[in-house]
Amino acid sequence: MNIRQVRNKIRSVSNVRKITKAMQMVSAIKMKKAQQLAIEGQPYRNDLERIITRVVANLDPAFSPLLSRNPAAKGRDLIIFVSSNKGLCGSFNFNLFRYVVKNVEFGKTDFVTVGKKGASLVGKMGSQIIADFSTGNSVDSVSAIFQTALMAFLDGKYQQVKLVYNRFINTLRHEPTETVLLPVKLQPTEEDKKEKEINSEYIIEPAPETIIDSLLRSLIEEKIRGAVIDSEAAEHSARMIAMKNATDNAGDVIYNLTLLRNKIRQEKITYELLDMITAKESVET
Repeated sequence: MNIRQVRNKIRSVSNVRKITKAMQMVSAIKMKKAQQLAIEGQPYRNDLERIITRVVANLDPAFSPLLSRNPAAKGRDLIIFVSSNKGLCGSFNFNLFRYVVKNVEFGKTDFVTVGKKGASLVGKMGSQIIADFSTGNSVDSVSAIFQTALMAFLDGKYQQVKLVYNRFINTLRHEPTETVLLPVKLQPTEEDKKEKEINSEYIIEPAPETIIDSLLRSLIEEKIRGAVIDSEAAEHSARMIAMKNATDNAGDVIYNLTLLRNKIRQEKITYELLDMITAKESVET
């Protein structure tokens, strides 16, 4: 490799580093906004589920079709699969896809996809996609996603509706998560049981049986919205980290190429000096 080739490589890697640095900065801005939405919405979703769990605990499942399986349901499941539209986000999609391939029976499962990467995987595995919400703003499509899954469940097409997505933990961590949305199964925690023993029951008007169906629908829709927001926060975090690593690696490559360029240039200068000394000695002799 001559010095011109090394200089061209340094120039190419420098251009790549500029691109990855710009992508890192853009992802950092998006990450901050998405993380703020995910963190701010979590207390509301947790409290909503806790309250509805206490209300449902004393009710007969017959009061809402969302609390039990449809007797006419076929032996198939429906999964709302939330992934990303773009790549360059490290192991974000890889870990999620590995979890899905390992834990899902594609022959007995249909999908509602949110994200082009997930839709591509489902297509390759041969499963049916009954609806795809990969275009546009995913958060704005939450109501449509919920209605699609709800109608399919109430019509008896599926015995279960599940939600699979990457749950945001922090900037460096996210994990594939699977949640059963329908039929609704709410289990009180130990903290809820203690609170129930200390505090009196909720006073609900007109009656829990009258409002429980609406409450459950709100809870399920909010779970889908939280999953989409969590997935976006995890995606932007993963992409920011991936672009930062790429930028750092490009800097290391440039450093090594610069050392190689200096070494080649020094060798060239040394050889030229040797040629001059050799020529001078041959003339003097």
